[in-house]
This record gives sequence, C-alpha cells and structure tokens, in this order.
Amino acid sequence: MTTTARRRTVLAAALAVTAAAAGCSVPEPRRPAPTVDPAPGKPIAPARARRALLMQFAAHPDDDLYFMNPDTQRLLDSGVPLVSVYVTAGEHTGRNRVAGMPDTPPDRAAYSSARHQGLRQAYAEALGLPRFTPWRREVLALPGGRRAAIDTLTRGRRRIELIFLNLPMHTNRRYMAVPALWHDRALELRTHLSAGSPVTRSDTYDYDRLIGVLVGLLRRYRPTVVHTLDPDPDIQLGDEATRKRDSEQRGYADHGDHTAVGCFSWAALSRWVSDAVRDGEPIPAFATTAFRGYYNRHWPKNLPPGVLKEKAAHLVPYGGDPSWECGNPSGCGDYGVGGDRPLTNRKGWVRSTHHRWPGAGPALGEEPDGRLAAYGVIGLRAVRWRESAPGSGAWGEPEDLGGGPLAPALGSAVLGDGRVLLLGVRFAAIEGHGGPNRREVVLLEQRSPGGPFLAWRGLGGPDRGDDRGRRIGAPVAVTAPDGRVHLFVRNADKGVSTRVRAADGAWGPWRTLPGDAEVQDGLTVSLDGAGRVHVYAAGRESVRHWVDGAADTEPLPLSGSTVASAGGELYYRRPAAGELLGPAGDTGLDGYGGVVAARSPALGTVLLGTDPRGRVAVRAGARLRTRTAGGAALSAALHLGARGVTVVGLGADGHPWSWRP
Repeated sequence: MTTTARRRTVLAAALAVTAAAAGCSVPEPRRPAPTVDPAPGKPIAPARARRALLMQFAAHPDDDLYFMNPDTQRLLDSGVPLVSVYVTAGEHTGRNRVAGMPDTPPDRAAYSSARHQGLRQAYAEALGLPRFTPWRREVLALPGGRRAAIDTLTRGRRRIELIFLNLPMHTNRRYMAVPALWHDRALELRTHLSAGSPVTRSDTYDYDRLIGVLVGLLRRYRPTVVHTLDPDPDIQLGDEATRKRDSEQRGYADHGDHTAVGCFSWAALSRWVSDAVRDGEPIPAFATTAFRGYYNRHWPKNLPPGVLKEKAAHLVPYGGDPSWECGNPSGCGDYGVGGDRPLTNRKGWVRSTHHRWPGAGPALGEEPDGRLAAYGVIGLRAVRWRESAPGSGAWGEPEDLGGGPLAPALGSAVLGDGRVLLLGVRFAAIEGHGGPNRREVVLLEQRSPGGPFLAWRGLGGPDRGDDRGRRIGAPVAVTAPDGRVHLFVRNADKGVSTRVRAADGAWGPWRTLPGDAEVQDGLTVSLDGAGRVHVYAAGRESVRHWVDGAADTEPLPLSGSTVASAGGELYYRRPAAGELLGPAGDTGLDGYGGVVAARSPALGTVLLGTDPRGRVAVRAGARLRTRTAGGAALSAALHLGARGVTVVGLGADGHPWSWRP
C-alpha cells in the first residue's frame, strides 16, 4: 500500500469513528432529485395489463381512518384490494391513555403494537369480518436488505395488506424525527421495534433509503390509485399553546409527520415515474389523491350525519377497549380514540374529508368529429382519452401529453375556435434537504381543434418564494364572450388570484381579487346570460362571490363543501348537511362531496354529485338518476351535448367510463 493510500485509509477510519461517536453516519453522495421528462409521447401501461389496486401512504396508524375515509371504504366496498403503508411506528410517548383511569408507565413498544392491533380490528370490520379475525403476519423484504412487518387479511377475492415500516416518531435528539429526515441529509433513523412484531431487528433509514423503499413498494404492487397525505398544508398562524395542544407544526395547519410523509410520498411517486421514463418502460398508470389533515378542524364540517356516522364507526374498533380479549398482550387498540371520542373530540378531525386539490374530475371536450375527449392526470402526467366513435361510450388507451409531475386536478377552457387549453399545478421541484420545493401553474395549448398540442408553458404563480408558492390551489378557467380566458387559483393567503389571457394569446400579470375573507380551495367559475364571469368559493364564514373581478357584497350562506355554479348561479351544501341547495332551494340531490353544474338551452341546469353511498348521481329537472353498477368512481365530469347528458368518470383501474342517464 502506498503512503497516500495508507493516509486515506486512516482518514476514512477516523471519520467513521467520529461519525459513530456523533450518532450519525457520513452521508453518501446525494442522489439527484427525480426529474420527470415533460415531453409528451411516452408509452403508458395499457388498461388490459393492470388490475385495480389502492395503495395509501400514512404517517401514523389512524391517518387513513381520520382523513382518507370514506374514499378508502368506498373503494374497498367495490372490491378494490388495499395496500396501506404506515411510515412511523406511532409509538409517540408510549402512553395508551384510558379516560378516567390512572396513567400507565410509558411503553413505546406496547403502544405501537396496540395501535397496529387496532388497525387490524378496524380493517377486519371494513371487510365485513369479526374484529378479532386472525391475520397472517409476516416479514416483508424491502430494498437494501431492510424489513417491514406485513399483515394480510382476505375475504374471498377482497384483500387488505398493512405494511409497517416503523420509523420512530421521536428520538432522543429529535422530537419530530421524520420531518428532520426530510430536511437533514446527514440524519439516520433507527426503526422502532413494536412488541409482538415478526420483525425482530432494527434497520436504519436516511432520506434516500426511505425514498428507495417507497419506490420499491410502488414497483412491487403497481397501484392504480394512490392516496397520500397533504405535502403542502395551509399556512396557519395562531397562539403557541393551542398549536402545541393540537399537535400542529409551527406555522402550518397539519402535523409535521403528515407533511413530511406527504412530501416523501410525492418524491417517491416522481422517482417511480422518472425511473420508468429513463429505462424506456411504460409510464405506470395510476391516479392520485392527496388528503388534508388537521386542516379539517379549521373549516366548516362537510360530512352529513349518515356518512359521518359510518366514518366514525371505523374508528371504534381501532380505538378498542382495555376490556377486549383480542389476543394481543400489548393492548387492543388506541384507547384514547375509541367509543364516542371521535365524535366528541373538540378538534373534529373525523367530521370532514377534504382533498388537497379538489375538482380532479376529467376535463371534457368534444372533438370536431363529434367524439368526446377526456383529459386527466395519470402517472403524474396529463393524458387524453378519446371515444372510439361518437356516442359509443368506449374509450381508447390514454395518449401521453407529458408535463409531469402534475397534481391531480386539471383546469380547462375552450377557445372560440374550438381549441382546448389545459391548466395544471406542476411539482417543479420536490427535493428536501433544503433544496427547492416549488410548484407552478402550467399551460398546455392545443395547436388545432382536435389536434396535437404546443409545448408546455409555465405561468408561474401568484406568490413569491417556494414556501408560499407551494400553497397554490387547483386552477379553474373560463373563456368569456370577448375571447379572453380568465384563470383563477387560491393563493397562500387563502384568497383568490387571477390571471387573464387576452384574445391574442398574451397573458397579463397575476393579481388578487378584492376582499380579505379566507376561502377554501375548490373554486367554481361560470358565465351568466350577459357574459359576465362569476367566481364562487366556500369561505370560513360564508360563500364568497366575485362578478367580473368585483366582490359581491350581498350576504351569502355558509357552505361546508366545495361549491358549484352554472349560469352565474350558486349550488352548495350547508355544513354537516347532505342537501344540495340552489336558487330555488333544495335540488333533491342529497349526498356529500363536490358537485358539478352545467347548463344548456335544451336541458337547462344539470347537476352531478355523489349520493350518501358514494354513488354518482345526476339531477336534471325533476328527474334524479343514480349509477348503481360499475363500482366506485374516483371522479366524474358532466357533458351536455346533442346526445343529451353524458357523465364520464375515472374508474379505479385508471380507465374512463361513460354513463348516459
């Protein structure tokens, strides 16, 4: 060995000793952040080659029950298999508190185990089985030699797999361990061992290893639907005592673990797609939904009594009871959550279900030959489906329009000559480690009616800086009679910002609509008979309304859900109520969630929504029709044309369907 080589060996050994003494390792060279080629024309995994499967990524064992239901349950009821990944062990302080009983000594291994048992109880009942049904419990091999606990339960063709990565919530040096892992390149976390787990040896994770494991799970299961937590929660300022009591991170309306796991999930999805593009493989065909978390307590509640009762009932077996004989010596659930506590908890998390980017239904247009075209986001990329023939209801394979990685919701507008504009929110960067974490509004303009598109173009956003810019909402747009296109988005201050495209194609600057009242995302825009542009948004104290950019001072009601408009008129649901109300009162379209409204001279106003059982329903005049076959829809859109009413939805297999009620 040469003198130089010997010196390098000694130096390396010294660094290793120093790092071990500091409780961390010398970081490996950072892998470049995933970059998705936005150019169109990539192959996409065909519908015939995939089976519907839901995969969800949660931070804690209960995030899915509080924030992703009833969407998860509706897909399960449709027979869609579920793989649910829990990043942390959920060990917290190790105290499984029982109301009215003395505190027990902290035991993190036992508390984590009890929460996992609670999930098994909840999901057994979700499959219609007794809550103490035994699960198959095994060790799952992960990339890099790591291991996870995997619990599996089947009932006929229905199947649920629960995967526990068991990263710690807290360490001796880090109260918020996973958020620190997102930000700190040099940090390593050692997994937590839950009592009774089939995994009996700890592993270590750094940033890249966690991304690698999440990508490995995506490749293994190849989901067609992915649920994540919110990577970009609202800015929320408040008193420090309330923030700490409610476990919200400083300055934002959510738990820090939720945000970090949301970011890790979206970074992993981006890497999965970018690796496929790099390797010449088909784009994985999956749809995404991100769910708000502690946001739920800050806004009017949006679930009607029947849906709320069903959602809260799933938390009863999860919470469990110390008197139950479940067969798990460490505990039979998360006792502080059981019984009636989900409904009596002042935070009210269970009383709402909010999507981070509402309005993610397909954008619809009619081709020059009469066929319908549907635009959506599959594999984080914009795609176009076309009917095989006018009115056939049969849809071809998706055509890749590129542009990714995109959030799920696409806004659209049709120009006077029939060309389509698509508008989305792009994850321009999601790097962690102090790197850029940037979102921007992007535009795709059709070159000719029914034809190809120009290159993607960035429109920026209304807020400066990455942190504020990440809070941007789902875009909505409309073309006015004078040829101008009006684009609207929710901004970081929870107001509404707009940008206008002139008839010659030039875009004006971003500006904020007047008024200081805060609104939720899920804006709606329509034209009245005089060609005026109406924008509505569900506010904290009432629905807010602007006409041609001016604030309407007329008092409007309070809405719990996102709102809809057609012909300049408002449709909304009162908080915690199922009735859909319009200008003439109750429309008869009872249910929950978002609503779509459209108007034509021949058909009048037609409404599309979701009934209390999660089924797509349409109200046209005095007639109500409900789609009872075909399983749960991820989203649906409405088209009024010469053939009447057509509903186009996206199925759990990532392929569209048509229904003509």
